[in-house]
Amino acid sequence: MAFIEIRNLFKRFKKVVAVNHIELEVNEGEMLTLLGPSGCGKTTTLRCIAGLEKPEEGDIIIDGKPMLSQGFVEPSKRGIGMVFQNYAVWPHMKVYKNIVYGLKLQRIPKRSIEEKAQQVLELVGLDGLEERYPAQLSGGQQQRVALARALVGNPKVLLLDEPLSNLDAKLREELRFEIKSLVRRMGITSVYVTHDQAEAMVISDRIAVMDSGNVVQIGTPLEIYDKPANRFVADFIGTMNFMAGEVVQVLQDTEAVYVRTEFSEKMLCKTPSLTATTTGEGVYASIRPEDVEVFAEPPQGKENLFKGTIAHKAYLGNFLYFFVSVNGTMIRVQVPHHLPQEEGQELYLFLNPEKCMILL
Repeated sequence: MAFIEIRNLFKRFKKVVAVNHIELEVNEGEMLTLLGPSGCGKTTTLRCIAGLEKPEEGDIIIDGKPMLSQGFVEPSKRGIGMVFQNYAVWPHMKVYKNIVYGLKLQRIPKRSIEEKAQQVLELVGLDGLEERYPAQLSGGQQQRVALARALVGNPKVLLLDEPLSNLDAKLREELRFEIKSLVRRMGITSVYVTHDQAEAMVISDRIAVMDSGNVVQIGTPLEIYDKPANRFVADFIGTMNFMAGEVVQVLQDTEAVYVRTEFSEKMLCKTPSLTATTTGEGVYASIRPEDVEVFAEPPQGKENLFKGTIAHKAYLGNFLYFFVSVNGTMIRVQVPHHLPQEEGQELYLFLNPEKCMILL
């Protein structure tokens, strides 16, 4: 059941369209991530949900109540908790006062404030630090203060605007799992904004990929990764080899096609795109590096087998990247770190037709 509904939302800043008539639903208790590059409209969408921006068109419905069409509902009346990218904690207030400041403005009884504060301090792992100032905390602890402040009022909806972008890589990875676990335990409907694909893959129930103010694909992390809607999504999520070409044959009664590329007259792709292809159409035959198999000698009976030369070799700990030149086309391959091949050596690449997809 949709707890948040975004209907035909449109927002511009002067001549720049930031959000272009998008439609989205967030299910109750779900963590939906808005993912995309800078300027794609993800933060503007989040701020419209929060009431910090007023769109020109459309409506936002939270728990069955319209936020726009029946009169603009102020941010404080929307039942929302928000975590900002820059923490936004008050440096002159200790942790406890930072967390309960909003509750005091609502004139909630002191005993109730103390109970709520203690619960949320324990929940985010800040118990015992309530008398410290923000300057006495690490970046991760300051972000926990911001999270506690957003949660202390028991919001209906939690909004998170790139909350981990200011943290170092190791702490960012740790807090991803903490936030995911916390939100699931509390059952809060959440919208998370990030440009970090790994963060989105880890934390999300579903991902909405945005580009130039539009939602270009919505799905689970697995769906987005395995079945990207177009080249933009495939390129933004993970790593992909794109081989420009032309459809030369569509196999009858199947969705498989043969593509002529710069290095091959016929390359078989059995994974269809979301758009039907026809003979003569320009497409990208695409495959992820981990789906390319490497052989020192040519195996028998395999289609899509190509001979190439290792142009570059990159050691990345638990695996290697080979950049293999096949008739002038560079193909990236992820291989086990123990393979003995070196730069300049020849090998054979098997571009598995079952994993090779057509993208527009």
